Amino acid sequence: MVRANGVAYVRPTTAHQAVLVELRKMVINGELAPGTAIRQDEIAERFNVSRVPVREALKMLEGEGHVTYLPHHGFRVTQLTIAELIEVYDMREWLETGLVRASVPRLGRAELATMQDAMARMAQAAADSDVTTVNEQNRRFHFQLLEPSGLHRAVHTVSQLWDTTDPYRQLYFGDQFNAETVNDDHQAILEAAFAHDVGQTVRLLNLHRGDSVAHLRSLLGDGK
Repeated sequence: MVRANGVAYVRPTTAHQAVLVELRKMVINGELAPGTAIRQDEIAERFNVSRVPVREALKMLEGEGHVTYLPHHGFRVTQLTIAELIEVYDMREWLETGLVRASVPRLGRAELATMQDAMARMAQAAADSDVTTVNEQNRRFHFQLLEPSGLHRAVHTVSQLWDTTDPYRQLYFGDQFNAETVNDDHQAILEAAFAHDVGQTVRLLNLHRGDSVAHLRSLLGDGK
């Protein structure tokens, strides 16, 4: 919100910004799956805009790594190999370990309540077969553990890494990945974190992350 001459107003969103937000959501939540060709005419028609803002939004998503431009083929949702996925998860491990070491001593009742609420919402969403909400609440749980670190640049980088793999996270949750098992992991992580046991929290997070990679391997195969 911006104030001009004492009057509050909301700055209008440009067409390409609006398309960017919606396209990013479609990629992250798996509506546009990895490898999917993006038809600019169809996107423009869907959002009732010209191709210009669509093209601008796609160039920004390319810079974020969400889409890839192939000469003579156009834009596609970025598709990662297993090796690339493992690299992203390894980068997360390095960064999240440092963040956990900084955040665990600072955790309090507010963070505990948020993480417990995220677990409850995730369980309900799983029961409702609401994969998008399962994914959102899973992310909410994890970032509430990291944000108290106060290391905002590192948290932002981790968030970008999560964005990179979110379409694949949608895949394994959509494949009936056992949300109850995930929440069992979450409960153990929560108990270690709020006992201020940094080493155990790091160890459990590493195991939790490793289970995700193993499940993705089983779904995608080593050659993809």
